[in-house]
Order: sequence, then structure tokens, then C-alpha cells
Amino acid sequence: MIVYSEPKSASGLPVIDLAPSFEDGPDRDRIAAEIGAACRDTGFFYIAGHGIDPGLVTRAFAESNRYFDLPAAEKLKQSKRDGSNGYEPWGAQRLDNQSPGDIKESFNFSEEGIPGTPGAKFNLWPDNLPGFREGLEEYCEALRAVGLHVSRLIALSLGMNFDHFDEMFCGQKSPLRILRYPPQPDDAEFNQIGAGAHTDWGWITLLAQDSLGGLEVETASGDWVRVEPKPGTFVVNLGDLVRRWTNGRYHSSLHRVMNNRSGRNRHSIVLFYNMAHETHVEALPTCVTPGETPLFPPCTAGEHTAQRYRESRPQAEGNG
Repeated sequence: MIVYSEPKSASGLPVIDLAPSFEDGPDRDRIAAEIGAACRDTGFFYIAGHGIDPGLVTRAFAESNRYFDLPAAEKLKQSKRDGSNGYEPWGAQRLDNQSPGDIKESFNFSEEGIPGTPGAKFNLWPDNLPGFREGLEEYCEALRAVGLHVSRLIALSLGMNFDHFDEMFCGQKSPLRILRYPPQPDDAEFNQIGAGAHTDWGWITLLAQDSLGGLEVETASGDWVRVEPKPGTFVVNLGDLVRRWTNGRYHSSLHRVMNNRSGRNRHSIVLFYNMAHETHVEALPTCVTPGETPLFPPCTAGEHTAQRYRESRPQAEGNG
């Protein structure tokens, strides 16, 4: 259990303008180096100049509001089950394994894939919200393109080819998740917050948050700081697989959500940009010095995320 304490300050995370990096040249190398520096620090940074139409973001948040405003009985029709994506109510997930269930509700979907293939899940869409699916899928497609571009810049920052990781995203099932965090209730259990302290499991996460704030990250010094919303940006953070690929050079930092200041519902939209389930993961040659033993044994991306999924849901079955 990581006991909650009030953050000391705003994070001061770098804002990295991606715009010049969409063309080959010195600016691309410079931006890759900026990303590398952020990855060696907290593994968190903002991106601007990403090219996402603001209207797509606005619509995605509007669709999220429409969904969560449905009666509970309607949302429960899409309840996640073994082998599916869908809805999860308060308490269904527990990101800090020793704390009570998180105070949030969520809905997620992914590329379904062929039934029976690694990582394949089916999506449970509501049938009474015209335009909901279309709005979120359009947003997700655009953000996946940004996820690929950031991944290429990470590859450059590690001394690898720009397209080193590209094939590993073929067949990926990267889920998009919409979340609603209510105001912190007076009757919450001890150390029960919106999302308990955790690291993300996969490759990288791209987060759009509303204006209310609530995301907090632990720095290398052990202090917790606020990741304040910045209009026109996304927050990018590294998952555990980046730490494995880089032999610990790049960080997957603890973070959490506490919606205790606004008195209103907080919304966020998260794309977990992941590698294909069967991707073999082991330390890159540029991240292991001669004679050094890698910190982590080889694994597949799917094995790692499935284990983390089971740990976060006490009743979870099957693969994540």
C-alpha cells in the first residue's frame, strides 16, 4: 500500500513540440533527444504540435459524458466479462493491490482481432447511443498514429533505427479507455482514491485530461507532484515494457489520480499504445554494456500485461 499524501507542487514536466519531427533532419534528432531526456527522468512528458484535430478531442469527451450519464442499469449491460472489453463500475479495478478498489468507472474497446488469436477480445458497445462508437473510433485511429510517431522517436533516442519497433505494433490491440472520476466521497475507505498508485503495464500511454486535474506522479526523489492540464497537449508516459526494453534506463514511474479539489466529475481518455501480444521483449543491445546482466528475463508483451491485469482485478480471469 502506498499511503496518499498531498502533492507538494506542480510537476514541471517538459512540453515537447513534435511538429518539426514529422520531417527527417536535425530537428527530428533534437526532439528525439528531448524525449530521451524525459524518459530518463520520470518517463512523463507533454506533447504539443501532434497534429490531432481539436474537434476530435472535443467530440470524444462529449461522447464520454453521454455514456457515463446513462443510468447504471444501461451501462451494466456492457459489463466486461472474460474475453471482452466494456464497462467497469466503481471498485472493479484496484491499481494499488493493497488498497481498496478505485473510485472510478470506465469503458474501453480495442481492435477485436480474430477470435482465438493472442490478445483478441470482443467489444461490448451500447446500442442506444448513436454516434458514440464512431466518435471514439475516429479519435482512437488518429491518436494511434501519434503513438506510432512517438514510438519512432523513442527508438531514435535509444540509438536504434527510426522504424525499429514498427513491426511490433502490427496486430496490436491497443485499447482506448474513457474514465469518469467522481468527487472524492466523504465515506471513502482508508487510502481509497480515484486510481491507486501504479505503473502502466505496456509500451506507452497517451492521455487527454479535462481541465480539472487530479493526475499525480512520483519523481525520482520520491516526492509526488501534480500533472496539471495544459490545453492542446497530451500527456505521454512510459509503461513497464519500455523499462524492460531499456534495461531500466528509461523509467516507468508510479502515478495516481485524486479528484478531491474540483467537487465535480473528472474525465480522461487514455490510449494504451501497446505492442502485439506475441512480441518478444528483452533488453536492447544499446542498453546493455559488455558483461552486464539484464535486469529482466525475456518475456512476451502479452505475458507481462496479462499478469498485471490479473493482479489489478481480484476476480479477473483469463488474459489481459
